[in-house]
Amino acid sequence: MDLYEIRGGRLDVIAEEGEPSRESTTMETYNVVAGSGGRTARDVSTFQRFSVGTNESLRFEPCEDSTPSPTGAEDGCGDDDDVFKEEDTESDINSIRNRLQGKVVEMENFAGHLEEIFLTVEENFGRQEQHLEQHYNDVLQTLSQRYDERAAALEEEKKSKLEALYNQLLACGRALDSSKELIESAQEVYRSQDKRLFLKTVMPTIKRIEEYAKEDVDLTLATHLEFNTPLADLSDVKTMMDSINVVPAPSAPVINPQMPNSATQTSLRVCWSLFSDDTVEYYELYYRPVLEDTPADSTCAPHESKVKVKETHCTVADLLPNAQYELWVTATNTTGISPASEKALYMTVPSPPVIKQRECTSCPEAALIRWDSGNTNPVDSYTVELSETGTDGTESSITESIVAVPTCQCLIQLQAGRRYLISVRAVNIGGPSDRSEVITVSTTGTFFHLLEDTAHPCLSISEDGFTIFYGDEELPISAMALDDNTFFTRCVAVLGDLIPVRGRHYWEVEVDDGTEFRIGVAYEDMERNTYLGANSSSWCMRHILSPTRHKYEFLHNGWSPDLRITVNPVRIGVALDYDRGTLSFFNVNLEQHLHTFHCNFQNHIQPCFSLDNPGALTVHNGIEAPEYAFM
Repeated sequence: MDLYEIRGGRLDVIAEEGEPSRESTTMETYNVVAGSGGRTARDVSTFQRFSVGTNESLRFEPCEDSTPSPTGAEDGCGDDDDVFKEEDTESDINSIRNRLQGKVVEMENFAGHLEEIFLTVEENFGRQEQHLEQHYNDVLQTLSQRYDERAAALEEEKKSKLEALYNQLLACGRALDSSKELIESAQEVYRSQDKRLFLKTVMPTIKRIEEYAKEDVDLTLATHLEFNTPLADLSDVKTMMDSINVVPAPSAPVINPQMPNSATQTSLRVCWSLFSDDTVEYYELYYRPVLEDTPADSTCAPHESKVKVKETHCTVADLLPNAQYELWVTATNTTGISPASEKALYMTVPSPPVIKQRECTSCPEAALIRWDSGNTNPVDSYTVELSETGTDGTESSITESIVAVPTCQCLIQLQAGRRYLISVRAVNIGGPSDRSEVITVSTTGTFFHLLEDTAHPCLSISEDGFTIFYGDEELPISAMALDDNTFFTRCVAVLGDLIPVRGRHYWEVEVDDGTEFRIGVAYEDMERNTYLGANSSSWCMRHILSPTRHKYEFLHNGWSPDLRITVNPVRIGVALDYDRGTLSFFNVNLEQHLHTFHCNFQNHIQPCFSLDNPGALTVHNGIEAPEYAFM
């Protein structure tokens, strides 16, 4: 890199020692300022960015507003001209040097490329040599086998011919012996001097000679002297010789296991490998969905699809979300088709979960988010994403993630007095799903909905989940007969879904002064066939109408202190403090404290609301607790 500085009103170039970098060099824009004597310094020259590449020289292009003199002096100064000439020479030298270095880099890269090609050619030649040697050994083995078979056949034929000739020779010997014996017998009869003996023996001898003369003597050879030389069947040898220049059929590919994050909701990226010696023109990837409820009958098997590709990877599209697919692949060339690979199982990304807003609760320190998976197949885990929003509703660019959530709910620690945007993703081996619909969570105060499955049959709940109504309808006999600890059967009440976080919680209740009610808290396992405040697992404020006045009781385990409230509260504040073990009630309109229960709550408790006569009751939550609530 070159360093620029001003010395005595002149622009000097200082070249740093050492080998310059081979990579392209980029210089920022510089403003060079010089002053001479009492002159005011002014901008002399502004150089544009320049780069040093392999195919371009080093050039300085002055801006349109720049002046030709780097020192601000008048043109015509001889010393300055000499300086510019030296600078031009050094610039040319640097330019030539940079171009030479670029050429060196190109030559080195080209040499490296040639070396790679050389190694590839050598490797391919080695494989071809091994292939040719293998074919040569196979041909020699086949010819040797044919020679051994032919030699064995000739040996058998030779043995057979010799045995036949030997048997014929034995027969000829026996015939000669018989003829010799007969001739000798006839000579003895002829030489006999006893005429009576001659007459007695001559007739049998003549008869024997006649019989012998009648016998046909086979004088032809029993076998042919020529050997049978059939043409050798060397078609397989010819095929092997021809196959030296023929590409063999590929072996079965090996399909790779699914890699993480290799899928989308409707697509899969599949990869496989093949032996390096095999030559392949194209691959065929087969896939079909795996359905758990598919019967064993093959006629009901899912449809099988096929994709033809030339690479060892393929992206299969138009698939079902969160579905398991069975995949296998074959390789094909001019010789034939390989066997199919072993089947592999891949999964597409799950569908986005569905957040259950009516079951999400929060408080100033945390939020409990619940959702439905939205998928028929199980997922590996879930990821909860949250980002903070500003007062103007703009979303923060920072998104926090809670990963590896195993179930369909997550308790998140938050900061008080903030607003958050929260979404959920489902994750499996294929990757994360699209995010769910975003919900807004405020940590200003405690927020919860009413638990409809705990409501007494006579109660109805509004669509927003915050108002309960008790009508004039009589309770059905079927509902009265049920002995179920899920919903209230005697007390016309309903529980609230308070977040299970120990700390401070505050909510308010609005009710007409002509309605009898009970509001308070209770353990979740409270008996549903008793009244609120009548046992040791519930605490409540009760309003009773009498002909003369409004009576208020603060009940726990059936007992209430003797208190008188002169102003009927229409909006009642309830403050729960786990740490201090207190449950307080307030008249919100007057900011008046009504009563406080002191109890060490061992387990998490739930808000509870009850109507003792027809009327309506509305819960207000998600609001900031007033200062007097936890004084």
